[in-house]
Amino acid sequence: MSLKNTPRTLILLALVGILIATVVYAYNHYRGFLPAQVQHEPVLSLEQQEQIKTHSPISEIRVYKAKRELQLISGELVIRCYPMRLGFSPQGHKQQEGDGKTPEGRYMIDWRNSKSAFYKSLHVSYPNTTDRAAATARGVSAGGDIMIHGSTNSKVAELPNMMQYLPEQDWTLGCIAVRNVDIDEIWKLVENNIPIVIYP
Repeated sequence: MSLKNTPRTLILLALVGILIATVVYAYNHYRGFLPAQVQHEPVLSLEQQEQIKTHSPISEIRVYKAKRELQLISGELVIRCYPMRLGFSPQGHKQQEGDGKTPEGRYMIDWRNSKSAFYKSLHVSYPNTTDRAAATARGVSAGGDIMIHGSTNSKVAELPNMMQYLPEQDWTLGCIAVRNVDIDEIWKLVENNIPIVIYP
C-alpha cells in the first residue's frame, strides 16, 4: 500500500466501520418490534364465534403476565387463548402514570373504542379505589387508559400480513396488546361489564 493511498483507505475503513455499527445499533434497537414466532390458534369463523356466544358465552377474561397469555373463560372452561404483549416495564403492579407497568388484580371491561389508536380497544377499569388511594398516598397520579387493543393502527393494518402482526417484545405504556385479528375476535366474543383478572 502506498502512502498516497493511505488516507483514502483509512476513510473507506472508517465508513465501513460506521455502516456496520449503524446496522448493529438499528438491529438491537428495533429487534423487539420484529414479528414474534409464537403459536396461534386458528382464527374463528363468524359461525364459530356465534356458537361460542350462544352456547359458551364468555364470563371472564384472565391475563397471565408471566406467560404472556390472555384467556377467554366461560364458567371454568378456557374457550380461547391468545399470546399478548404488556407494558414496557411489565414486572409488578402498576403504581403510577408513566411507569410502563400493566396492572394486576381484578377489574372490569367497562367500555370500548372502535376507533382506537391501536385498531380497536376494550377498556380495563384501572384505577380502582385502592389504586387511586395508593397513588395519592405517594403523591403521584395512578394513571389510566389501560386497554386490551391491537398491535397496529388501522392504516398499518391495511398492509399485507399486518393484521397478524405481534411484536417480539413488550412495548405498550401499560396496555395489553394482541394481534389485530385477535382483537377482532375478542371484540365480538366479550361483552362489556365482564370481569378481567390480571395475574403476575
